[in-house]
Amino acid sequence: MIAHDIIVRPIITEKSMMGAVNKVYTFEVAKEANKIEIAKACEEVFKVKVAKVNTVSVRGKFRRQGRNNGGYTKSWKKAIVTLTEDSKPIEFFEGMM
Repeated sequence: MIAHDIIVRPIITEKSMMGAVNKVYTFEVAKEANKIEIAKACEEVFKVKVAKVNTVSVRGKFRRQGRNNGGYTKSWKKAIVTLTEDSKPIEFFEGMM
């Protein structure tokens, strides 16, 4: 897998932006990616040093469309990436704060 295929998009929420102050960033990642692949992809794409990676599998939520039909949103995987103390911050998140 290519690094850009592993990291799908950053998660921009109030809680994730609070973590960016402490060099903790949140991303949506490919469902089949493991922690080692996610860490290598972050190091390659953002040129940083990763200390640890936590992952969460997020289940799809039930959503109704109209009166009768209902369906589920897609399931996805979330990665919380913590950088080392001597690593530089990710510039993308610095522009958001």
